[in-house]
Amino acid sequence: MADLEKLVEELGKLTVIEAAELVSKLEEAWGVSAAAPVAVAAAAGPAAAEEEVEEKTEFDVVIKDAGPKKIEVIKVIRKLTSLGLKEAKEMAETAGSKVMEQVGKDAAEDAKKQLEEAGAAVELA
Repeated sequence: MADLEKLVEELGKLTVIEAAELVSKLEEAWGVSAAAPVAVAAAAGPAAAEEEVEEKTEFDVVIKDAGPKKIEVIKVIRKLTSLGLKEAKEMAETAGSKVMEQVGKDAAEDAKKQLEEAGAAVELA
């Protein structure tokens, strides 16, 4: 069996972009989607809401709508995440897609600005 502590330590060293690539590769290899566990985690409910009393330091950059210039939005997504064309296109076409997760306020605001300049409707969560 794998040394789980070592594995956790190595995964902790990944950047957000590398973690997103890992998720994509695991989804392809295992034929699953990481979206289902996220929905279950969101259903955790009030306990999670009580913990968020502190000021947020990490944000998710979420696309609400790609807008009329979808190609420009896809280019920005690829630049921000280094995803492939197919994955970036799917992200742009899916409302509620998280382009970046758990990033600092400055990085989130910069990503939001770039996506909005390309024509997307974006929110920081």
